[in-house]
Amino acid sequence: MSQDAIVTLRHIADYRFEVDFGGALPALAVDEAEPIGTGAGPFPEQLLTAAVANCLCASLVFALAKYRQRAIGIAAQARAQVERNAAGRLRMTGITVEIALGAEAASLDRIDRVLAQFQNFCTVSESVKAGIPVAVTVSDSAGRLLSESHAVASPTEDAP
Repeated sequence: MSQDAIVTLRHIADYRFEVDFGGALPALAVDEAEPIGTGAGPFPEQLLTAAVANCLCASLVFALAKYRQRAIGIAAQARAQVERNAAGRLRMTGITVEIALGAEAASLDRIDRVLAQFQNFCTVSESVKAGIPVAVTVSDSAGRLLSESHAVASPTEDAP
């Protein structure tokens, strides 16, 4: 079974495009941020950052379900760091994702096991880490830090 993600882009004007996800999903208008574009839609860095955060949160929901825990009220804030490289080109140099559980850790059985494995289920962040460092924190509803991984790029599986 193929799990390929296929999207079609159509140029509208200037830096604006329409992204067609196929099927019954609505199209998404995207644009570059000002001053290059008009900001009429999310820009590429936001889309990638959202994809990483969404996949991590979905993976956390999956890991919680494995241990028969309900995922209620999970929220996340993600930030992409963008800097100029030695050639003066803008590049994403890191993504930080702060995930907050909707419950206190004490009310979640085996939360330590959930936190130890949920990131491994995330296709997007684990793929992105090969080139862009991704840091993740998880806190409970009382604000207690439960898990923290530092922003380091993962070695590629193909590396010797």
